Amino acid sequence: MLYPLKFNSILKEKIWGGHKLHFKSNTDIPGKKIGESWEVSGIKHETSIVENGKLQGKNLQELLAEFKEDLVGKSVFQRFKNEFPILIKFIEARENLSVQVHPDDQLAKKRHKSFGKTEMWYVVENEDDARIIIDFKTSITIDAYEELLNQDALESALNTVKVKEGDSFFIKPGLVHAIGAGVLLAEIQQTSDITYRLYDWNRTDIDGNSRELHTDLALEAIDFSGNSDYKIRYNPKLNSKVTLADTPYFVTNFIEIKGFIDLDYSEMDSFVILMNVGTSAVFIIYKSMSYQLFPKETILIPACLQKISLESEGSKLLEISI
Repeated sequence: MLYPLKFNSILKEKIWGGHKLHFKSNTDIPGKKIGESWEVSGIKHETSIVENGKLQGKNLQELLAEFKEDLVGKSVFQRFKNEFPILIKFIEARENLSVQVHPDDQLAKKRHKSFGKTEMWYVVENEDDARIIIDFKTSITIDAYEELLNQDALESALNTVKVKEGDSFFIKPGLVHAIGAGVLLAEIQQTSDITYRLYDWNRTDIDGNSRELHTDLALEAIDFSGNSDYKIRYNPKLNSKVTLADTPYFVTNFIEIKGFIDLDYSEMDSFVILMNVGTSAVFIIYKSMSYQLFPKETILIPACLQKISLESEGSKLLEISI
């Protein structure tokens, strides 16, 4: 009964958002700044709802309860039970996001009874000179960090990186980061919505209020030691998989496709999520049925579907599994 599943996008209006994700809405939203499109979500009260086929209208939680390991894989179901383990998004920043940090599993469990937040980014589109903030320029002490906050000078210590389409970054817990203006990216992360905001460019909301900062909470979460292993380096190979991230939380492969390829998942014990991060449609073929995946769209391949085929005139995909 299971088949490739598309979900309704959950759109999030953000003070820093833009208009490139408006096409995902079935309602009229002119003027709204859409910053995030949650593509596949098991977050409580923000659970994805099936858009296509016989299961249309069912949410991801209901699918897990009904199909269990057929949906996510035996080992994944044993590990996470009825919690879907990852959250998939497209994010558009028309303005800089707040500078933030995420806790690891241990700290998140202690404070919030939640998973931590390990994530990765793939840049889908960028404007000229678009940048991200990632880490400090050099390692600093907690005392030095607090002094920068007191002087409203944190920006001077932050490391900026110019980005282009295809760039990919691994954002481990503790790594200070922010998406910069003019970037549209795909984000893969643990199922967690915990973010500690360090700095927000002295912005105010529509009512003139400053957004909440989480200065004290962030202190224990930040990695002050500095690191340079956040950039993911890879060499695309046409019609082949190239691994971007292989972590305990998710595995992400990059596939550049032109023509027709077969994918065999019979040795895997996991669902697969495909994100179209290219500029042309991709057709997913399963048992003589074809499912069209347009640019900036996402589809979930249940674990019990062992073989699919892909066809495209030329596009790029992220393939995500556990």
